Amino acid sequence: MPDVLILGGRSPVALDHARRFAAQGWRVTVADSASCRLTGWSRAVTSTVRLASPRQAPKQFIADLCSVIVQHDIDLVVPTCEEVFFLSRYRSALPNSCRVVVDDFETLRGLHSKWDFLPMAARAGGNPPDSTLIDTIEQAREWAGDKAIVLKPEFSRFGVHVRMYPEGMPRNASALPELGRWVAQEYCVGTELCSYSIAQQGRLTAHALYRPVHRLHRSASYYFEPYASEPIRDFVAKLVNALQFTGQISFDWIDAGDGRPRVLECNPRATSGLHLFSLNDAVPAALCGESANCIAPQAGGARMLAPIMYTGGLVQSLSRSNFKKWRNDLQHAGDVITVPGDRFPVAGALVDMAWFAKTALLRQCSLREAATSDIEWDGEELSWP
Repeated sequence: MPDVLILGGRSPVALDHARRFAAQGWRVTVADSASCRLTGWSRAVTSTVRLASPRQAPKQFIADLCSVIVQHDIDLVVPTCEEVFFLSRYRSALPNSCRVVVDDFETLRGLHSKWDFLPMAARAGGNPPDSTLIDTIEQAREWAGDKAIVLKPEFSRFGVHVRMYPEGMPRNASALPELGRWVAQEYCVGTELCSYSIAQQGRLTAHALYRPVHRLHRSASYYFEPYASEPIRDFVAKLVNALQFTGQISFDWIDAGDGRPRVLECNPRATSGLHLFSLNDAVPAALCGESANCIAPQAGGARMLAPIMYTGGLVQSLSRSNFKKWRNDLQHAGDVITVPGDRFPVAGALVDMAWFAKTALLRQCSLREAATSDIEWDGEELSWP
C-alpha cells in the first residue's frame, strides 16, 4: 500500500484529498504546523503529525518533514496551502525516496506575484486586465482617472486588503498600507469563476471550474457550482505547457460572456475546485502523472462547506433578502466536511476554530491572521536556513 503525506491539514482541501487517497488504496498521513483536527479526525487518516512553522522556523520545518517522510515511508508529498512555497524552496533537503508535487521556487514566485503573472497570462491568451504597479493612492488615482479599478497588494490571499472601486476612486480614498508593491487593475464586470488544475511536466492531468456562488463578503467562497468554459481550459493547458509546470495550480477569472474570459490572478496551490471531484475520480493518479488523459469531475453537482452555509450563509441571505435562493442552493449541494461514515471532521473543525481563536487572543491579531500567518509567503527572500 503506497503512503501519502498531505500537508496543510487545517484546510478542507486537505480533508478532500485525504478521503480520496484513502478510498483509492493509499495510507494517509496528515501534517501541519497548526491545529488540524478537521482532517486529522477523518477516518481516512492513519496518522497526524505536527510540524514546525515553515515561515517562522524553516530549519525545524525541514527537519520535521524529513523525519516524517522516513518514519512513515512516504511515497508522495502533497501540499495544499501556502506551505507549497517553503516546500519548493527547500525541496533539495528532503529525501529523494519520495515524489514531491511542487514546481521550482522561481516559477511559483512568478505565478504568485499579481504583477509578474500578468505577462505570462497575456502570452497564453488569458486576456488579463490593464494593470500597473503603484506605491501610493495618488499614483493609483492618476492612473485610473475616472475608470473603475481594483487595488491589491502584489502578494496576498483570500481577497485580503483588496479594494474595489466599481464607480471610480473616491476623493477620500485612504492611503495604502505598507505591504510592498501594489497592483492597480482595470475593474472587470462579469461572472466570477475559479479554476483548479493539476499538471505534470507541462501536461494538464486534471481540471475543474466553478462559480463561487456564496462567499463571506469579498473573501473565499463556501459554495462551489460547476461551470464549463473551453477557453479557460485551453488557457490553462497552454500556460502549464509553456512553463512545463508540475503541481496544483488555480486561477481567478471574470467571464463577460463574450467568449474571451479574463484571468485576474493565479494561486499556484490547491483551491476549492478540488471539491467538485468525486471519491472515485483519479486525482491521485493525476498528481502522480499516471493518468493517460486530463480528468474532469464526473459527479456534476455543486458542493459546499455546510457549517458556513448554515451559519454565515443564512445570516447573509436574511440580510440581503434572498433566503429563497439560499434554501434552494442548500438543497442542491453536497457537504464537503461531513459525509456518510465520516462525521468527526465537523467536530475537528470546531476544535481547530477554538485553537485559532485562542492563538488570535494571545497574539492580539485577527482570526484570519492566526489561521494563516505561520504559512504565508509574501515575496520575501527565503534564504537557506
